Amino acid sequence: MGVRDQARVVNKLLAERFEKLLPAIMRETGFDMWITICYEDNHDPVFNTIIQWECWAPILQMVVFYDAGEEKGVERLNISITNMQGLMTTIWGLDSAEDQWATLRRVVEERNPRRIGINQSDVIWAADGLTAALKQKLVTALGENFTNRLESAEPLAIRWLESRLPAELELYQHTCAIAHHIMKTCFSSQVVTPGVTTSEDLRWWYWQQTTDLGLPVSFPAFFRFMRGPENRARWGETDNVIRAGDMIHCDVGFKYLRLITDHQELAYVLRPGETSVPQGLLNGMAEANRLQDIFTASWQQGLSGNEILTRALNTARESGIAKPKIYSHSLSHYLHEPGPLMGLPWEQVNCGGRGEVVMNYDTCYTVELGVTCPVPEWGGQEVAFPLEQDAVFTEKGAVYLDGRQTQFHII
Repeated sequence: MGVRDQARVVNKLLAERFEKLLPAIMRETGFDMWITICYEDNHDPVFNTIIQWECWAPILQMVVFYDAGEEKGVERLNISITNMQGLMTTIWGLDSAEDQWATLRRVVEERNPRRIGINQSDVIWAADGLTAALKQKLVTALGENFTNRLESAEPLAIRWLESRLPAELELYQHTCAIAHHIMKTCFSSQVVTPGVTTSEDLRWWYWQQTTDLGLPVSFPAFFRFMRGPENRARWGETDNVIRAGDMIHCDVGFKYLRLITDHQELAYVLRPGETSVPQGLLNGMAEANRLQDIFTASWQQGLSGNEILTRALNTARESGIAKPKIYSHSLSHYLHEPGPLMGLPWEQVNCGGRGEVVMNYDTCYTVELGVTCPVPEWGGQEVAFPLEQDAVFTEKGAVYLDGRQTQFHII
């Protein structure tokens, strides 16, 4: 959709999040005040998600959320000259008698909150947007009494950033459908000419395609191919041209309507005379799909990422999965944050603090993992089969956003 329509959709969703989600998560986490402070050219990650689409936020930004109780609800106060277009109440301006810091102190004194959340965290990057200089200014402005009530808003920031409303999930499904369509086109004869097209060509085609559609990439697109010993012997180890008989792998994603996609899919280039993908490659994808099923069946409300990882890998090994590896993460406003981290390519036991974050309903994740299997048609060569799809965890379990890949793209 056009930029104007995107702004309308995002702003409507933000208003709904303020009305439905914000009060619930402030009470769930026990914070009665949440302060976000940042500068114009150094936005707090939380700040980026609480402003409207077409927001110009000059110089010093201060936003205060205060839970006044069930009847009065959550106050949303803007202490800056930014036009919040009705999403917040602006209580300071250039003609105000007091400066911004004095206004902030007065707001806090008048409301006398018990617990004041600030965006400072040792674990979650997206909850750590308050700079050292602004923290010192805040402490000076509030004085000792209220400074003693400052706490890391990490639990609150996690819930705000990870939680998705039903309307957002509908848009996420649509966004993933766009992602799947682009990958399908990329992995077709419209784009790939065997013996001519390189993996680097695909990378730049994808990047150009998303740019032309107004979809900024969420990370640099990555393409590679795997091939059997026959192709390696014929074309050499440094050849980057896609040939018949190669398996192509992509890792790609973009941002749309403040939602991020992250996918990995596989394609196969038919050899002359071939009508289907070699059975060994089909078996590898089927094994990766089986690991997906085991992994998503391990998702549970209240379990940490480390616990889910251990549960899934134990089940996979008991089920005879070939060399399972899981490296999944939360996904939505940000690519790898703020929810539970469930493995890393180099860490399959304990992911530290990020692995201790627990899973909640109505949150989104990548189902990112892989298996390594011998492929008979490639002389028994061990081949990695990495897959990644986006999914939401609901009270009914894991649901893929626009399905998952179970068949190769065939070129």
